[in-house]
Amino acid sequence: MNKRSLLILLLLAVSAICQAKDVTVKSPNGALAVTVSNTDGHIGYSVEFNGQSVLMESSLGLVTSIGDLTQGMTMVNVQTNKVEKHYAMRTTKASSADYLANELALTFQNEQGRVLGVTFRVSDDDIAFRYNLSVIHPQRDPDLQRALIYSEASSFNFPDYTTTYLCPMAAPGILWAHARPSYEEVYTPDAPMNVKSQFDHGYSFPCLFRQNDVWVLVSETGTTGEYCGTHLSDYEEGKGYGIAFPDPEENGGNGSAFVGCQLPFETPWRTMTIGSLATLVESTTAYDQVEPRYEASTEYKPGRYTWSWLIWQDPSVNWDDQIQFIDLAATLGFEYCLVDNWWDQQIGRDKMPELVKYANTKGVDLLLWYSSNGFWNDAPQTPRNCMNTSIAREKEMKWLNSIGVKGIKVDFFGGDKQETLQLYEDILSDANRYGLQVIFHGCTLPRGWEIMYPNYVSSEAVMASENVYFTEADAEREAFDLCMHPFCRNAVATMDWGGIILNRHMSRDNKSRHTRKTTDIFELASGITTQSYIQCAALCPNNLSEVPEFEIDFIRTMPTTWDETLYIDGFPGKYVVLARRHGNQWYVAGLNALKEPLSLTLSLPMFAGQSPDYYVDDKDGNPVKTNLKVDKKGRAKVVIQPNGGIILTVKE
Repeated sequence: MNKRSLLILLLLAVSAICQAKDVTVKSPNGALAVTVSNTDGHIGYSVEFNGQSVLMESSLGLVTSIGDLTQGMTMVNVQTNKVEKHYAMRTTKASSADYLANELALTFQNEQGRVLGVTFRVSDDDIAFRYNLSVIHPQRDPDLQRALIYSEASSFNFPDYTTTYLCPMAAPGILWAHARPSYEEVYTPDAPMNVKSQFDHGYSFPCLFRQNDVWVLVSETGTTGEYCGTHLSDYEEGKGYGIAFPDPEENGGNGSAFVGCQLPFETPWRTMTIGSLATLVESTTAYDQVEPRYEASTEYKPGRYTWSWLIWQDPSVNWDDQIQFIDLAATLGFEYCLVDNWWDQQIGRDKMPELVKYANTKGVDLLLWYSSNGFWNDAPQTPRNCMNTSIAREKEMKWLNSIGVKGIKVDFFGGDKQETLQLYEDILSDANRYGLQVIFHGCTLPRGWEIMYPNYVSSEAVMASENVYFTEADAEREAFDLCMHPFCRNAVATMDWGGIILNRHMSRDNKSRHTRKTTDIFELASGITTQSYIQCAALCPNNLSEVPEFEIDFIRTMPTTWDETLYIDGFPGKYVVLARRHGNQWYVAGLNALKEPLSLTLSLPMFAGQSPDYYVDDKDGNPVKTNLKVDKKGRAKVVIQPNGGIILTVKE
């Protein structure tokens, strides 16, 4: 066959595909299949897993200033590709990842010649899709160089029997200091889809769905200051859940509730992880689609930090108390101490160089708290107006670098508008110039940021440990929360939970206020099940003499970076057992949120024929360190007490 004949055949094949209503792309192993349709000018897609319908016909498209790209669309081009990459990760659940996917890139055009591209990538466990906008006739439309994106038609139409594990999106400006939304709400387990969200604003990512033994985790990744953060709308019968843009009242009512972009343009990725609970826990989909945005200016150091504020609160941010927590960090071998809000007033900006110098003599580096604002909330805590403009950041970060501060915690953001997402990116980029790592609190979900920004540490974006301090009801819910997050929030991004707590009472004297409801071993194990490469251990100086020495010894050597993460057992909100490997050493950690003891037979091949150190609670909830025999096949029987935990490890 000559080249001309071959070209004609290829053109005829592409033409046939474009005229077809449906185009399907499958995962490399064939288990996942995405079918894209073009019916009556509307673009849709559906998903099957092992031949079972996971997602029924769902919508695609964008509504933009250059045209409504949700209707009157015709498929004009189809391309298929293979995507393969191996990459290193420094701050996530594994040190490296391999990604193999089949890609389907489709181009649609309306009658006005406006073009919408849709790209799907389908791996064995995950689906990712995004849009791209371009101009098909740049000579005919020389002024068409930009666009506004008003909304997405993207939807997720699950079968009726699907149940949900969702966290509501808060309405803007509600509750304390008008600091919502901040992704600090509570998950509701195993709810039907037709239940309205708590605040009538849909649900924050990630969103977990169950279809009998098939689980689907929906989220997004790759979001920068070039787009807004989105979330899922409330469920609509026959249509499912849609992609919702920020509420106009977010960010104090300032800024746009839509997206402005230059053409050509690519949106962030929408992601679906599909399969077993192990699939969710071990997935790297949040990182598979993204690349670093800039290079690290220095080698950033992982580690652990002490934090006085969680238990001792605002009054502790004074010179003498911070000296105690720096000394505590040194005693524990921790790398950092976090000095929280009001330090500029209660310690004094002029005394911070001396405090940093003292910490450094102890082998400890300091992290300092800042408010993000600006005007978008009424939080009174200082320092304020140091992070909200480039001029303010340049001055502040230069000073921080000069006195030897190694990181910042920035709090109280205003929502998910494009302007706010740009602020996150600007803080990170500016901080990197001065060798500063960044933790965000009162903030949005990070979306692939561990890869994208090398000085990014973690984000709260969760109903975190401060609430254990605030109310007894939240303390009662801690076990549930920490048995949820490995399957959802912490499955897609690092999470600054805010601390392993060993105080029995939520007070400085450890005698007053309400008690912690979890056991000591639960708290220690949470340092393993919760992933963050700079981990908070919110111990107090009194803990050194009040808890068994083996607990302190464990915390001294607890790693925060991982080469491998494996799901062992669990169920969202009930219990979880994970295994993580640091170098050659494995740690297995389990948590139980149930009201009764949990008996399990675990498969632990990494300990086959060994007797690892076994940290466990007795029947009264008291901590015990012993050894557990694991048989030659790697099987071990354990009992996890209510609100309790287990840890198994073999010392190198």
